[in-house]
Amino acid sequence: MTELDQAPDGRLEADVTIERFADQGRCVTHIDGRVVFVRFALPGEKVRVRIDEPHNRKDRFWTAEVTKVYDASEYRVDPSWPLAGPLAWGGGVGGADLTHVSLEGQLAWKKASIEDQLKRIGKIDSPDVPVLRVPEDEETGGLNWRTRVEFIADEDGRVSMRRRESHERVQVTDMPLASKQALAVAEHVHLFERTFEPNAHIRITAPEPRDGQADVLTSGNWSLLVNHELVDGHEYVRERVELPDGKACEYSVLASGFWQMHRMAPQVLAADVLTQLSERANVSDNGIVWDLYSGSGLFTMPVASRIVPNGRVLAIEGAEPAVESAMRNAKRNNVQNVTEVAGDVLLTLRGLKKTEGLADFARPDAVVLDPPRAGAGRKVVERIAASRTASVVYVSCDPASLARDIAVFRELGYELSFIHAHDIYPMTHHVETVAVLSRV
Repeated sequence: MTELDQAPDGRLEADVTIERFADQGRCVTHIDGRVVFVRFALPGEKVRVRIDEPHNRKDRFWTAEVTKVYDASEYRVDPSWPLAGPLAWGGGVGGADLTHVSLEGQLAWKKASIEDQLKRIGKIDSPDVPVLRVPEDEETGGLNWRTRVEFIADEDGRVSMRRRESHERVQVTDMPLASKQALAVAEHVHLFERTFEPNAHIRITAPEPRDGQADVLTSGNWSLLVNHELVDGHEYVRERVELPDGKACEYSVLASGFWQMHRMAPQVLAADVLTQLSERANVSDNGIVWDLYSGSGLFTMPVASRIVPNGRVLAIEGAEPAVESAMRNAKRNNVQNVTEVAGDVLLTLRGLKKTEGLADFARPDAVVLDPPRAGAGRKVVERIAASRTASVVYVSCDPASLARDIAVFRELGYELSFIHAHDIYPMTHHVETVAVLSRV
């Protein structure tokens, strides 16, 4: 039985052997028969851990963090960003919970996490989910990928990040995950030298230049926002997504709004959705496609122009500013076969047959959806299944909610016909998964 020791500060510690990967950037061990989720660990390691507070002897599980490593995994490396490492090693700011894991180890971790969720929640036997790395991340060691970075001002107005388990804010003078373009903007506005109003929320947006485009400083295609208000740069920024056919879609998006933050993610995901629709959905060029949770039109534009150029796309998005951007983006790309709807996805689908101008969309040939982290949910999945669409291309940023929705799809007559994932969040436990569900 594992013995618990009391450290000088009163916290409980123990020497344990780590058993397996878990989700949320943690691994599993057991202490006195209780499950313990451990941060900054790896399977097979012998480590010392400190139990998080508050805790109670009757708690069903505990959480803990590594303080010392006795026997390291082959996947362990020195933290690429020490400030985001364990508290005991001077870290704790968050934002890179796999900073102690090699790039190969991160792929193994994410593969195991997705497969575990599919098996336990999705009830799929022996799932096999390849996780693909963005090639450019090999060159940068998994750093310099975020085109959007956010901070909080400390009590002195300096740029900082919160330290876990405390109200302490740690001043930062760099952001290793930020893209080189974002770091150039940070230097241009003297981000790490200037002061802001205490507690201010600070955000830099810096799209990645493509195909001969000038860097963001030369083009002026960047923004600095404080408390969601524009301070410098532009309210809208331009994004260019190059597609497999050699052409590109152009987008204008709110600097304060959502857009895939990895500098290569929009291209990787748009190309993947097009591939799945082309190779597995078998949609005719005059077909109907739903694009649910469509945002500013990342998938809408290429699907409308490449997959169903003689058909139609129904795009539904709850955030009105994103829909406004999508409508402008349709004009920008000369896409005329899209109907944009600003509204709740479930409510819109419920009223589809009764809504003027939308009834003709009731029987889609394929559905694309990219829901928020909570997933689509049973009621939306039921509406998709009731449409009797032949194919669903599901883009997910959370393996657990994806597995829950897949379980519902399977109840309603669909099978998981394809799945793989993209590691577009290196150094973190997050991963983007693309699945295809086919009507049986």
